[in-house]
Amino acid sequence: MTARLRLVDPSGAISDADLVEASYRRPERFGELYDRYIGEIHAYLGRRLGQEAADDLAAEVFLTAFRKRTTFDRERGEVRPWLYGIAANLIAVHRRTETRKLAALRRSAAAPAGTDHGHEERVVSRVDAANEQARLAAELQALSDGDRDVLLLSALGELSHGEVAEALGIPYGTVGSRLSRVRRKLRAALGGVNPLLGGSDG
Repeated sequence: MTARLRLVDPSGAISDADLVEASYRRPERFGELYDRYIGEIHAYLGRRLGQEAADDLAAEVFLTAFRKRTTFDRERGEVRPWLYGIAANLIAVHRRTETRKLAALRRSAAAPAGTDHGHEERVVSRVDAANEQARLAAELQALSDGDRDVLLLSALGELSHGEVAEALGIPYGTVGSRLSRVRRKLRAALGGVNPLLGGSDG
C-alpha cells in the first residue's frame, strides 16, 4: 500500500520519477510522460527553430530521453528540466537553423503590414514594433550560445532559474548572472524595452 501511495502526488497524478521507473518494466508507460510534456517541448523548439524543425526534433527529444531513462536521477522529481536540457543539446546541433530564423526575422521586420511572420513573431511577442523586432533579432543572433540558451529557456520555456541550471548543467548563480547581463544588454539595445522577460526566479 505504501508503494502505491508513493506513486501518486498530491494532485492524484503519478509522479514523473515514478513513471520513468515504471517504464523500466513497462516501456509503454513512458508514453505518459510524452503526453504530459510534448506540447510545451514542441512549442519551445518551434519558437527557436521553426515549425518544420520542431516536428522532427520534438520526437527526437523523447526518443533520446527514452533511451537514457535509466540515467534519470529520480531525486530531480520532474523530468521537465531534463527534457529541456536534451532539447538544448539538439538545438546546439542545429545552430545554423536558428541563425537563419533570426536572420529571416530581421528581414521580415521591413515587410508590409499584414505579412504572416509565422513563428518568428511569437519569438518576439513581447516586442511590438517592427524595427524593435529587427534589433532584437540582431541582438539575439549576437549572443553567445550559452547566453542565448539561458535567456530563451527562461523566456520561451518559462523555466525557473533552478530548472534552467538543471537543464544546462550549470550553477544556479551562473543562470542569474547571465540573465541579468543579457537583459541589461537587450534593454539598452532596445531603448529601455524589456524583451523576453518570461520565467520565474524560483
